[in-house]
Amino acid sequence: AAPRSAVARKKVKKVAIKEEMVSFFKQETFNYDNRMQLLKPKEEDVGTKLKTLNQKPEVPKKMQINSFQEKNVKSLENDEKPSTSVPVVGNQAKHEKPEEDFASDEPPFKKIKSTTCPEGKPVKNLGGNKVKEEFEMNWDIVQALSEITNVEPWVCANLIRLFREENTIPFIARYRKELINNLEADALREVQQALEELRTVAKKTHTMIQKLKKEGKLSGCLLTALLNCRTLEELDHVTAPYKTGSKGTKAQRAKQLGLEPAALSLLQNPMELNLFSYIRPTTKGLSTIQEVEAGVQHILADIFAKDKDTLDFIRKLCQQRYICIQSALAKVSSKSGNEKDIDKFQLYHEFSCNIKNIHHHQILAINRGENLKILTVKVNIPDGVKNEFCWWCVNERWRPKQFLQPDLMRILRNSVEDSYKRLIYPLLCREFRSKLTSDAEKESVMMFGRNLRQLLLTSPVRGRTLMGVDPGYKHGCKLAIISPTSQILHTDVVYLHSGQGFHEAEKIKRLLLRYSCNTVVIGNGTACRETEAYFADLIMKKYFAPLDVVYCIVSEAGASIYSVSPEASKEMPDLDPNLRSAVSIARRVQDPLAELVKIEPKHIGVGMYQHDVSQTLLKATLDSVVEECVSFVGVDINICSEILLRHIAGLNANRAKNIIEWREKNGPFINREQLKEVKGLGPKSFQQCAGFIRFNQEYIKTFCGMTRPFFISDTGAQGKKKSKPTPCASRQPNPLDQTCIHPESYNIAMRFLSFIGGNANDIGKSDMQQKVNAVIQKEGLEGIAKRLNTTVHTLQLIIDGLTQPEGFDIRTDFDKPDFKRSIVCFEDLSVGTVLTGKVENATPFGVFVDIGVGKAGLIPVRNITEAKLSKVKKKRSLGLGPGERVEVKVLNVDIPRLRITLDLIRVL
Repeated sequence: AAPRSAVARKKVKKVAIKEEMVSFFKQETFNYDNRMQLLKPKEEDVGTKLKTLNQKPEVPKKMQINSFQEKNVKSLENDEKPSTSVPVVGNQAKHEKPEEDFASDEPPFKKIKSTTCPEGKPVKNLGGNKVKEEFEMNWDIVQALSEITNVEPWVCANLIRLFREENTIPFIARYRKELINNLEADALREVQQALEELRTVAKKTHTMIQKLKKEGKLSGCLLTALLNCRTLEELDHVTAPYKTGSKGTKAQRAKQLGLEPAALSLLQNPMELNLFSYIRPTTKGLSTIQEVEAGVQHILADIFAKDKDTLDFIRKLCQQRYICIQSALAKVSSKSGNEKDIDKFQLYHEFSCNIKNIHHHQILAINRGENLKILTVKVNIPDGVKNEFCWWCVNERWRPKQFLQPDLMRILRNSVEDSYKRLIYPLLCREFRSKLTSDAEKESVMMFGRNLRQLLLTSPVRGRTLMGVDPGYKHGCKLAIISPTSQILHTDVVYLHSGQGFHEAEKIKRLLLRYSCNTVVIGNGTACRETEAYFADLIMKKYFAPLDVVYCIVSEAGASIYSVSPEASKEMPDLDPNLRSAVSIARRVQDPLAELVKIEPKHIGVGMYQHDVSQTLLKATLDSVVEECVSFVGVDINICSEILLRHIAGLNANRAKNIIEWREKNGPFINREQLKEVKGLGPKSFQQCAGFIRFNQEYIKTFCGMTRPFFISDTGAQGKKKSKPTPCASRQPNPLDQTCIHPESYNIAMRFLSFIGGNANDIGKSDMQQKVNAVIQKEGLEGIAKRLNTTVHTLQLIIDGLTQPEGFDIRTDFDKPDFKRSIVCFEDLSVGTVLTGKVENATPFGVFVDIGVGKAGLIPVRNITEAKLSKVKKKRSLGLGPGERVEVKVLNVDIPRLRITLDLIRVL
């Protein structure tokens, strides 16, 4: 780096790093500890920063072709640049403002709690986009992460630090919006997964470096090649010849025969090269001139295939050409395979598609067919790519420094063709297949996650007594009646499909009348269709009068697994497992989230090719989605179950168990501060979970038998303590505990209440809404945030918490189950029929809708346009997912195959 002036050195200590572009600073030159702060750049500074970053000093370029690098230093000026950027000092310091000026224009940094700063004081060492990793590479992890995820570098740098400090995705998404540019939870998960992949590559690379170093095989150029690897495929390509047990490549065997100087001389000093001098009649591989030429050719081919510039050129060339993936019926499977399995892949018996246009589900289907040995798959790269690549190598990249004799030119051309055919083409095919498969698996997992979120956030049906029905033939239909508070009132077994239908109808009627139950929930398993027809017939005849009975169909996926689980035995020890499934079916309508979290997410069955994707990635994503849903909905700490509590951000099984034990021993929690008294719940866990835990104020006041003014704890508040808390302060209820406001923002919330002239006891009332609206209309959000010395995101969260009505549930915006009184038969369907249905599953190629005929219909993705989605759906960016109610029109009915094609009319 260019030397800095004394003035620049003084300025650098005070500047705040604001640019979006990545700038890497050497640790030994700059000391940013407790001085720097990373914030989003101002609009007027962006152009200046871009100009500054473009002015980089020239540095020597490097090349990664074996010992050729060390012997010919002068020839390296045209070769690859190192991945790391050089520091930019002089110009950058001129355009920066002192920290005092910068802080006055931008909102202050969000308070971040840590073990070293438990009271939430601002942390100022989040400076610069340079993030030091355990394993250093030639590429910067922030820039690489930004390129992979299309997220701004400053956001990536913040996320890396937030994840390193063990912050959870729900906490980051809700309470650190200003650090992540308001990204959604799905985007955060994508960044987290990409970060783990990059760290895995870095870790494996350094493990391989240590191994090769110990074996004495590590050279300078090999080290550079290894440190340039960004994917596991690149790492495997570079390290393949050095793996234990490998016989060595053809190039390695040629080098062992001493032909490497000849290969390097052909490129650098061909006038002095005499291949006949390398002939050794008694040595295998050197006995004839043809063997010598073949050895030189293998070494050159290896050099070409491992050169970064060469690989970059062929990859860029492939991006501009038509590359297709093709599948065909395998010859072996066509003779001896199972015809049923072969028919499943009929679409792919003669299939060809551009890799840029192929859909994710097609890739997963092709991969499954290949694994079952039913299909053969290949990537087709046109000959034009090979011809242009070979010309470029001979005439541009690897053009000899001197005149080349015809025989040597022939060797060079053969080396390029050999390198492409034997090394580069297979590498490209592996890269294309790996990239397509990886993207398809990620999309499949993300689709599963979106469907699961939609299902978990289905609006609960409150205040109803429900009858759950687990259908069956021989062993009867299991019944369970539950109260509006999920208590089991009655369980029974009725045999509806064995000639006793009329007799059993009397029993069902007596039960419904006794418990004033007018809603029946039927599981969609075996005998569902017959059971639905049975209840629909009785309802149409008004058999249950005076009750107006309705019914709905609900997925029972995972109910049987849960009914025999230890959790179910602990929750319902006296019930038969078959009856437990009926209870679970009823509770899935009453409170879907509380019931479905008891089941392992992958058993809920709303995914696509879930058994073909990485199970580790699938489990991590689905667990994260469950945690997100439970946290964003929130739980009442005094009535929620231990299983539900486990999924709150920052908590786990042990902490949830300790909370339940504390509650049983000491009585209900009065406020959030009491969570700190729970064993194993330290400052970090409290920070992560506190905002997602709710307290019902009426219940607490009834328990305490008092309505005295509440006390705001000083913990998490900004500024100095106003008074010393009394010994009973921790037993005082706090109205803010019923909101989504985090304890670290309580002080700001109280100042905001004073500013608008409000009272904490009026939270959620219409008066509060009117006062807030009046102040916002007069001052504006930004003006109020500046006055309170906070950010707009934090202020908006406080306003939401203060104005949302008591008991607010985000699930009210989502769809409720579709209750019915009659049934439609498959034979009744005709083209043009308009029906109402409920989405069962969503996939990249379309959406499956239950229209009540026993077989789900498919809305192809081409029929789902943005214009047909409601404004709410567009705003939520959720599209269509499980639980959505839709109005559809029948386009086609294939009775022999039981297939129904639908068109989406609108979302209800």
